[in-house]
Order: sequence, then C-alpha cells, then structure tokens
Amino acid sequence: MIYIWFLFFVSSIYSSHGQASYDPTSCREDGNAPGTRYTCPNNTSTKISCQTFLIFRANPRFPTISSISALFGLTPDTLLQLNQIHDSPIESLFVGREVFVPASCSCSGDFFQTRFNYTITENTTVSDTACGIFEGLVKTVTLLEANQINQEVVKVGSVLDVPLKCACPNSDYKYLVTYPLVSGDSISTISTKFGISKYDILAVNNLQPDTTVYPETTILVPLRLKVINFIVTNLQPPAPGFLPTKPVEGHVKSMKLKKVYIVVSIIGFGLVVAILIVTCLYINALNKCKRDIFIIPSTRRSSFTSFSTLPASSPRSRPSPATRSSPSSCLSPDLRASIKYSLYNFTIEEIKSITKDFSDEYKVSDNTYRGSFDEALALIKAIEFSEIQHVIDLHSKVNHVNILKLLGVCYNESSWSYVVLEHPSNMSLRDCLTNSSTLTWQRRTQIAFDIAMGLHYLHYCIVPPYMQTGLCSENIFVTSKWRAKLEVLSRNLNPGISGSATMIPGLEYEKFDALKTLEKENIWEFGMVLLEILSGKVNIDTTSLRESVGFLGGESAEGGCFENLKSFMDPYLKEDYRLAEALCLGVLAKACVEHDPLHRPSMDDILKVLARMV
Repeated sequence: MIYIWFLFFVSSIYSSHGQASYDPTSCREDGNAPGTRYTCPNNTSTKISCQTFLIFRANPRFPTISSISALFGLTPDTLLQLNQIHDSPIESLFVGREVFVPASCSCSGDFFQTRFNYTITENTTVSDTACGIFEGLVKTVTLLEANQINQEVVKVGSVLDVPLKCACPNSDYKYLVTYPLVSGDSISTISTKFGISKYDILAVNNLQPDTTVYPETTILVPLRLKVINFIVTNLQPPAPGFLPTKPVEGHVKSMKLKKVYIVVSIIGFGLVVAILIVTCLYINALNKCKRDIFIIPSTRRSSFTSFSTLPASSPRSRPSPATRSSPSSCLSPDLRASIKYSLYNFTIEEIKSITKDFSDEYKVSDNTYRGSFDEALALIKAIEFSEIQHVIDLHSKVNHVNILKLLGVCYNESSWSYVVLEHPSNMSLRDCLTNSSTLTWQRRTQIAFDIAMGLHYLHYCIVPPYMQTGLCSENIFVTSKWRAKLEVLSRNLNPGISGSATMIPGLEYEKFDALKTLEKENIWEFGMVLLEILSGKVNIDTTSLRESVGFLGGESAEGGCFENLKSFMDPYLKEDYRLAEALCLGVLAKACVEHDPLHRPSMDDILKVLARMV
C-alpha cells in the first residue's frame, strides 16, 4: 500500500515537472538517454526562467574562488558571500570542496539550460572539457551538438558554447540544484547533506527507491525553502542563508585519527622493545668478544679421512676438533657455534693422485703443484705441519673475492703437510706476463686494482691486520674473467726471517714497529708488481727494474719523460693504452718503491688512485 502511494506521489510530481529524469549513463558516453538534458514542460505557453544553483568542486585546475568565479563569469565577491568564505579569493581550497554557483536557468527550445562561453587554453578534448573542467554538468554529446563539431580534439583558442544542465521548479519547490555525483554519493548521503527527504529527491528525478546512482552523472536536488540546510565537506561555515548542521564528517575524521594514533603508538612501542632487545644482545656479544671460534671441518666424501678418525697416536695426524683462533675474534659463542667452516680433508694418497705422484709436469714451483679434482683446478702447497692450523685459523677470518679460497688440507705423517687452494684458470700473473699479448691495458689496470683491493682488505678489514710478505707476480693468480686473486697462507711479524723486510733496501727498522715495518714492505712489493704489469718484465732483478723508472722521479734522462715512459712500457701493448693513465701508474709504482718508507703511500692512497681507472 505504501509503495502504491509512493508511485502515485511520484507520478503526480513528475507530471507537473515533466523535465526531470535521471540519466544513469556516464558523462562521456554517446547517445541522448532520458535525462541527458532536462526538458521543458509541454503545457506551458510562456517562457520559463528561474534563479538556481550549480554545485562545483574545487580541483587542481580551479583551486581558488578567483579561478572558479572566472570560469562561470562571476565576481569573486559573489561566491565568497554566497559560500561564506572569509579567506582571500586567491586562497586555495582543498580538493573536492563543494562551492555553490548561482546561475540563471531558462527554457531554450526543448531544454532547460544555463549558457556559458569557455575559451580553450590548452590542447584538450571535448570529453575532458565536459567531464573534467565542468565536472559533468554538461554531457559530451550535448557539447558536441551545441557547437556543431564532430571531432573530439579541440584546438587552443577555440571558444565553446557550454549549455550546462539546470531546471526550474514548479510551485512545490523553491530551487532545483544541479548536483554532479562523485564516487561515494547516494540518495541517502545527498538527503543528509541537504537536510531534505530522500523521497523528494526520488520524486523529482523520477527514480525508484531501489535505483542506483552513478559517478559522472547529475541529479536534481529539490529545495522547498529559501534557507538551504547544507553540510560543507571541509566543515567551513555554510553559505549565507544556509543553516549550520552537525559536523558528521568531522566526527568520522576524528575517530579515524584516534585509530591512527593508537596504531602508530603500538608500532612505536614495538620498535622500542625490539631496539632494546638488539642492544642487549649486542652488549652480550661484546662482553664475550675475546672467546675462541670453533672451526668444524667437514668431510668431502665418505672415502676421505675425517679429523675424528685420524690416528690418535701421532701428534701430527690429528688436531683438536675445536681449535682456537686468535684472541681478537669478536664473535659471540652462539654465532661461533653456527659457523661450520667446511674444509675437505684429503688423504696423502689423494694428494699424490691429484699431482700424479708429485710429477714435474704438475710442479709450479718449489713445494707447489697444480692438479684437479671434481673437474676443478687446484693448487697444492706443502707446508710445515706446525703451520697448518694457523692457515685454517687465518682463512676462517678471510672472505674476499680477491683472495684464493682454502678448499682443504692434508695431514701427513711426514714432516710436510698440504693445503689445497682454488686455482684460477689463467694461472699466475707471472705466467700471463710471460705471454703478455693477452693482457690488454684494461685488463692490466683491473688486475692492479684487484691486487690493491685484496691488500687493502688484509691491512684494514681483519683483526689483527695481515701483511702479505713475499708478494710477487708468482703468488697472484688470474681468473678466466681476468680478475686477480692473492694467495695468503701465513703471516710473518719477524722482520729478520727470509723474504721479509730485511730484503728491502733503505728500510730503517728503528723508525717502525714490526707491524708498520711489514706494511711498508708490502707497499714496496706491490710497487714492484705494478712495475712488472707496466713493463711486462718478469725475469729482471728488482734493483734494475726499480732503477729503470728513475726518469719518473726527476732524474735526468735523454728523450724526455714521455718518450722514456713509452720505451719502458710492455711492447705487446703497442701503445694501445692511455698515456696519462700509464704515467699515473708509473708515478704510483715509483712512490711505492721509494728508499725512505715514510715516503711510500698507504693502501688507502693507492686504492684511491686505482679506483679512478676501472
């Protein structure tokens, strides 16, 4: 019964208005559906006109009252007073702020409309003008028909006739406000916003109670009184003649903000707790800083002899399963327990098999052989049994791309034991320099940089620092991609033994402690390797090689500095190198082999120079 009454109510109002019908199609769609434009009543013989309002929302293109008033040909004061805005007309409104725009609506032909002229100021389309600039207050198809154009693109400077949708009410209502719908709008929200019955809205727009309304369409909002009860979205005071309403949206925003504060507070508290836990763990690790690292070797395959099965009768054949590293290790017991440094445990029979019983064919140098296992090249070096545990300890702390990896060890009953290292496929740097036609300038600078990177890591990145005494092109190896790797086996802090600082001319030990002495020796050795890389000369004594670059230190020489440098460079390069870079490397090498250790650069300085060339 209520529904039948409602239909009767709607039909009676609609018959008196005639023009009002809701068009559910989008602003951008073609075709003239009912409601595309609001039609004039058929039973009138006089011209109908009225004062009405349009709703326009502030947007990035029209963010101020000044710009909105210019769009509709009004004065800014008119909109400021109507919408009770007390700010400057050039003050930006928040995006979506609804503004009442007064308009004169009249019946022109068959349709109600309020006309404006709009000048195109940028390349755009008819759809963007209708649905973007005028926010759906006019449909695209209407704009095309009004201007008798059939193309979508409009040129800059074109003036469009814009017939905006409007309607005049009968005696039942005071105003019919044209309201463009956006996402989230519904009959209920509009009813609440304007403080009117939703049945009035349904009746005027010829809608059923269960009808859905869509964004980019318009709806007429009927108002019976001059006083308009309207909720402004940003809670600014309503326009003159508009009654204040309850701040519904402000309450919702307040609740949302409270929820945000609660969530942020919980997250912040959790972060504080996490930081405290991590700090406690870190302090605990520092307190246990000087404890030992457990190195737990693993077997390569079942045929290999494990450490635990070596004969206990021989002191050389079985080290302690948990060996101590240097007291400077700063790993906590929990972290040490998780480290399992995997080393293959070779038997002497396997070592003999790999090296073909230590044949000369596989010999690299004294006590050094090459071989292969599991289709991988390996470097086998004989060392004293007393040193083997130190090698394991050293490699447990070394992990760098420019340093050879320790693959395994072999404990032998005799006086010699063995370590097995990875063996890059391009052999040693000395081998490459002997046939230096394969070493381009770019490869040489990259190798020099890699050597410096490895030495810098050993000098500054492990504790205590490791000084690679005895560095030469024979214990520097080159990978298939022409990257350098250093061989490191044992440290030597005694300047008096063979191969150490006593072999370097001009080194005055009273000026340095043992560590500093070895660092300066290491720099000297790097300088000699750098001279070999530049010249390609590997079978010449160090004194002659060093003296051959005296011209770089200002010593008088015939032909000039550059000519002497070209003569010094490896002939295989055929001047296919940058002379400025060659001079820079030559001067760097000359500085590294200075007689006075105080004049030699540090690895930091060397790395800064070489980093500019790769």
